[in-house]
Amino acid sequence: MAPYSQEEILNGQLLLIDKPLQWTSFQAVNSIKWAIRKKFDLKKVKIGHAGTLDPLASGLLLVCVGKYTKRISEFQGLPKEYTGTITLGGTTPSYDLETEVNEVFRTDHITQDLIIKTTEHFIGVITQKPPIYSALKKDGKRLYEYARKGETADISLRKVQIFEFEIIKVELPNIDFRIRCSKGTYIRTIAHDFGIALESGAHLSALRRTKIGDYNVNKAMAPSVFNELL
Repeated sequence: MAPYSQEEILNGQLLLIDKPLQWTSFQAVNSIKWAIRKKFDLKKVKIGHAGTLDPLASGLLLVCVGKYTKRISEFQGLPKEYTGTITLGGTTPSYDLETEVNEVFRTDHITQDLIIKTTEHFIGVITQKPPIYSALKKDGKRLYEYARKGETADISLRKVQIFEFEIIKVELPNIDFRIRCSKGTYIRTIAHDFGIALESGAHLSALRRTKIGDYNVNKAMAPSVFNELL
């Protein structure tokens, strides 16, 4: 792939970035922004991403540069695909590994057939409650700010659509899955609710975004690779 020219950057680019684990989406975008500013000696550059990924998730981030920032909302509306792992037998307050297991549950009644049958309840339009450990705002504060202070907040339910929910592998207590869903879907909440549906408990232990619309993470590059390309 040839390096980008200043004209190409300013005219607009859609960058397919593979966000590393433990990075925030902001850090990934900021790394690219500073590399572009330094390379072309620019005081500022328009840049943003079309859909946040949690630090504990890796995968595809669509980064819009220059005139492409006008299309962010268009890209945000595209369906998403994720692969990951749900761990049964324990819940966490954040629904993932950001917090420690706070309750344990039995799993000896859970079979592979039950797991596959339970996915059927999650396909189609479903209602879910976003995790309290999320960046959504309530009364001007991020929900995770309430959570970290031990406070509660009234979280509105939201309707989302699950197009596909495939079980890839079952090695209890871990279930590997692939989900294709609408924008705004919290996979952490699906993991939590999936545990309840199995009459047990569960949390999300790994997550990777593999597709946004027709854009595939297989064609994405790490921020460091893009920066070297410049």
